[in-house]
Amino acid sequence: MKLTAKQRLFADEYIKSGNAMQSAIKAGYSEKYAKARSAQMLENVGIKSYIDAKMAEIESHKIADAKEVLEFYTRVLRKEETEPEKLMDEDGSEHFYDREPSLKDRLVAAKELMKRYPLNDPVVKAQLDRIKATTKNIDLRNKNLEDGGQDVADAVDGLLGLLKKGVDQNGKDKRG
Repeated sequence: MKLTAKQRLFADEYIKSGNAMQSAIKAGYSEKYAKARSAQMLENVGIKSYIDAKMAEIESHKIADAKEVLEFYTRVLRKEETEPEKLMDEDGSEHFYDREPSLKDRLVAAKELMKRYPLNDPVVKAQLDRIKATTKNIDLRNKNLEDGGQDVADAVDGLLGLLKKGVDQNGKDKRG
């Protein structure tokens, strides 16, 4: 629904102030009209939709997007992000300096980055594959202990043999 220039100005003013009557007056409506109708103007579907859309747009700019977060983690990892820290001199005076991220801070940033890109690194991918195989091995051995079946032990040994050879469960060579 299209808004008139006055309605759009009213909505913009309302977004700024949150006061419907003052917004109507600033938009050019008479004081009498503003007193009587400003609350009803907020119920107008077109005005309400416009205000909701603008508020969503404003909120989206306040919240960091994924790229911004990843850039922050990268700056921390590279020691480009600093934090002011207060120091006391021997004479009791204070001064501030920019403290670089600690090794712990940098490790946290690295872990957060790697959570998002684990499969881009072949070493990490191999580690994940090894962890998955170990987990499957443990699960199968536990099942073997529960029901005492030799077939489970044979399946585990076969799976481990395939992993060592670089072959998947369907018998296809994983190395290409």
